[in-house]
Parts: sequence; C-alpha cells; structure tokens
Amino acid sequence: MSKKIIFTDTAPAVIGPYSQAVEANGFVFVSGQLPINLATGSFAEADTAKQTEASIKNIQAILKAAGLTLDAVVKTTVFMSDLTQFAQMNEVYARFFSKIPPARSTVEVQALPKGALVEIEAVAAR
Repeated sequence: MSKKIIFTDTAPAVIGPYSQAVEANGFVFVSGQLPINLATGSFAEADTAKQTEASIKNIQAILKAAGLTLDAVVKTTVFMSDLTQFAQMNEVYARFFSKIPPARSTVEVQALPKGALVEIEAVAAR
C-alpha cells in the first residue's frame, strides 16, 4: 500500500503530529477539521451553525487540494460538544451535502480541541 499526504495552505495547519489528509487505495481520509477561519486564524463565532460551515469549508479546501469535491465524500463523522444543537448543525450540513449525502455518524463528546463546538472528519473516494 502506498499513501500520499495531502496538504494545502488554504486550510488551517495541523496542530499536532498528523496530516490534513492522507490518500490511500483510492480513498482520501480527511482529519477532523475544527471551525478555524483561515483569514483570521481564530474560530468562527461561538455558534454551532457558523462553526459547522467553517469546518465543512476547511474539508472542501483539503479535498480541492486532492482534486476532489464534497461530492466524493462517502462518510463523515461529526463531533459535537452539545447535541441539543443538532438541528443547527444538520441544517448547515444539509446545504453542503444535498445531492447524495454521505453516510454519517454524529456523536456528542465532552470537549473538543480549543473549546470548539463542532469538529468534522471525512472520507472521500476517487
């Protein structure tokens, strides 16, 4: 098996010993994306909808670097610090994945890095 590291400066840099994404065997595995606004280097507002949008836009930028779009996404995992905000996340998510939505898991976690409300990871297929 060969693997290729995917990196773009149009998405936030990683904050640890991992890659933005790795391609292996026709799949692109995008690491969990925090809702960091690349222009400011800080989080989107403390609002679940805005943070969901920012996280997905970061996934979009990484997939673009791999030559893919959100249409290639086959699975996502959404991590939320408060599932009572599920409807807000889901509304924004649906705008980005309206054609053929990928499989998805959504889980509530006790905390996310840097106090984020949302983090989303994705798997895309070539």
